[in-house]
Amino acid sequence: MAIRALHTAREATSPVGGGPFDAEALIGAQLRELRKAKGLTLQEVAGSAGISVSYLSQIERNVSRLPIGVLKQISDVLGVHMNWFFQPGVLGLAEEREIVVRAANRRHLSFTGLGITEELLSPNLSGPLEMLISTIDPGADSEFYAHDGAEAGLVMSGTLDLWVDDQHFRLRKGDSFAFPSTQPHRCANRCSSAVKVLWVITPPHY
Repeated sequence: MAIRALHTAREATSPVGGGPFDAEALIGAQLRELRKAKGLTLQEVAGSAGISVSYLSQIERNVSRLPIGVLKQISDVLGVHMNWFFQPGVLGLAEEREIVVRAANRRHLSFTGLGITEELLSPNLSGPLEMLISTIDPGADSEFYAHDGAEAGLVMSGTLDLWVDDQHFRLRKGDSFAFPSTQPHRCANRCSSAVKVLWVITPPHY
């Protein structure tokens, strides 16, 4: 019954007929449907995630910013990995989909009000690492957060401001970096054009 309810929540936030996704509009609805499918109240989830009930309600209605760290806290309470919120891409050929992700088939995740969109490049997240591309809009800021593992990245275009603990770095196209994910880190785009960053993270964070 619980499994069926979870599938129902997933279907409720999927587009009809395989049409285009509006990931930013869907993430709040996904959180609300998943919470209800698990029989949890706003008060229970907010309390366990360490946020206020009013803030969680605003997140579910897509009227408040949703930082990456906050989504991680809510995901932990709801018992899912953040990859649950990636919008499904088009399935590739059966014989290659466990190895290859075609550019047109990437899964996407946008963080409400944050100006950051993730494209998942890994065919699955069952292995020891994940690879993704972040598009960070002008003025966007991830805020500080930390998690298990390690990560590395390459700035593909634009200028990235990166903080690791109390160190700040300004990185440009072609610059790369690596650090333990357990250190509080933050990235932002303080320029007028979007930044694209290729990330490799182990173990998979999403």
